[in-house]
Amino acid sequence: MPMSPKPTCRLVRPESTYQGKQGLSYFAGIAAETVGSSGICMHPLTMPPGARAKAHMHESHETAIYVLSGEVHTWYGDRLEHHIVVKAGDLFYIPAGVPHLPANLSDAPSSAVIARTDPNEQESVVLLPELDGLVA
Repeated sequence: MPMSPKPTCRLVRPESTYQGKQGLSYFAGIAAETVGSSGICMHPLTMPPGARAKAHMHESHETAIYVLSGEVHTWYGDRLEHHIVVKAGDLFYIPAGVPHLPANLSDAPSSAVIARTDPNEQESVVLLPELDGLVA
């Protein structure tokens, strides 16, 4: 029976980007795809001025966000009925299965570090196009 390699520490420099289902461009970070993680995903995200994600949820996984700079408006809830502005220095938690839609309505970029309990960055993303029109 072949032995699997022993896990080891890995360094990731977020130099490459990919287009997420949510409609934003993400920097590659810690994920099953990059380091073989089995329980976490973490990556930086910079939203340019005017950027807006598609309404979505992460079906079975929690999300934690730490905003490094700027601010992002986020609508959340079953009908995106709740609204919050998350600013530099804030931590924001999104439970599994909660629909949300972030948008950078400012004239400056906003950067954050995002961590999820899904090691596969795009696996649990469920787009909710029926909710997109609820936010002007």
